Amino acid sequence: MTQYDRILQYLDDFGSISPMEAFHDLGITKLATRISEMRKNGYSFNQQMESKKNRYGQTVSYMRYSKAV
Repeated sequence: MTQYDRILQYLDDFGSISPMEAFHDLGITKLATRISEMRKNGYSFNQQMESKKNRYGQTVSYMRYSKAV
């Protein structure tokens, strides 16, 4: 199964994916790169910026991706 296949299956199963989910659940370290490559190959994605506090209380931001309808 390719990284593209894993990402698409994850989106089907859970609806969206973040970089940390991609790393922890799929072993993919460069989600944004894979999404960019997939877009060049005709796939469409929505993206939404999210923010969360890390263990040090600092706000960190990251992108969450979902399939475009």
